[in-house]
Amino acid sequence: MKLEVFKKDGASAGREVELADGVFGVEPNQHVLYLAVKTNAINLRQGTAATKTRGMVSGGGKKPWKQKGRGTARSGSSRSPIWRGGGTAHGPQPVVYEQKLPRKVKRLARISALSAKVKDAAVTVLEDFTLEAVKTREMAQLLKAFKLDGAKTLILLPGYDADLLRASRNIANLKVQVATDASTTELLDCKALLIMESAIKKLEGSLQS
Repeated sequence: MKLEVFKKDGASAGREVELADGVFGVEPNQHVLYLAVKTNAINLRQGTAATKTRGMVSGGGKKPWKQKGRGTARSGSSRSPIWRGGGTAHGPQPVVYEQKLPRKVKRLARISALSAKVKDAAVTVLEDFTLEAVKTREMAQLLKAFKLDGAKTLILLPGYDADLLRASRNIANLKVQVATDASTTELLDCKALLIMESAIKKLEGSLQS
């Protein structure tokens, strides 16, 4: 499978790049994609909701009144859940929601996501470039050249580039990510996927190993 390579100004670079069918040309596995997205959403949950039980509330060590003789209900602590200022009965406690997927399932999910984007004609290969100036304007012009103003866009880089990250962080709906770090959710949650030419080999290397 081959895709045309474009320059950052939207013009064709006059050549094509070969994509590995084992990464960009498989039939997307919908169930694996579902598992990967669901697991990612679950792992985002903090699980920190908590209330104090009667044993956690300060005070209440002394018995409010004697057991017998008052004609009222007996009580052992002013921190009982039925008292104002007391603990909470059956309230939420911290929970670890973390789930893990097998390594092969995670890899298949990312391959399926990339293949789905190619199938939908949502992948554009960019010739490797650097910014003339670390300005938001530079990245805005790139998006405008590909008619992606305001569209949810993900740009995959071959490696960490502080200048590109700084120039893109103030643009709504644009995310820049190192190709090998992009999750299945990030790959699916975009209208357009722009991949730098040298990032393709790194993606293929990490997903075919």
